Amino acid sequence: MTPGSVVKPLLLDSYLSFIKNCVGSNAFRNFYAQVNGKKQDVLKDGVLSCAFFVSSVLVIFGLIKKAHRNVANTLKDLEESGWKKVKKLKPGAIIVWEDIKVSDGNWHSHIGFYLGKGRAVSNNTPTRVPIEHHYTFHSKRKISMIYCLPDSVL
Repeated sequence: MTPGSVVKPLLLDSYLSFIKNCVGSNAFRNFYAQVNGKKQDVLKDGVLSCAFFVSSVLVIFGLIKKAHRNVANTLKDLEESGWKKVKKLKPGAIIVWEDIKVSDGNWHSHIGFYLGKGRAVSNNTPTRVPIEHHYTFHSKRKISMIYCLPDSVL
């Protein structure tokens, strides 16, 4: 850049690049709280980190109000921050996948980002870090909701 250059931030490009650069990061694995008087990692060392990952990225870009540790509160903040439910995926969208029953017998929600070209990024339970994958988990999990911001924002 030269002095006097006109600089226009490319928010969508920066946002998508940031999401891709989070793949493999341990940064979203832990969040500590006092539960019944005892210190506890409520994200279980990354096993339950999908909402924390998504909401943290959104906070960094000023697209929601605060980071959350569960999908329900993340969705509430999305809606309060102007995100709308849509039917069609586009790069930068938030994907919410159907709930599934996990090994402990509880139902588990899941949330992540759509990158485009059939690719998504979300936290992976076995590796406990964000991974890039096919947006349908290779037809193993259906999408229940898609959220997008108005085009003027991203």
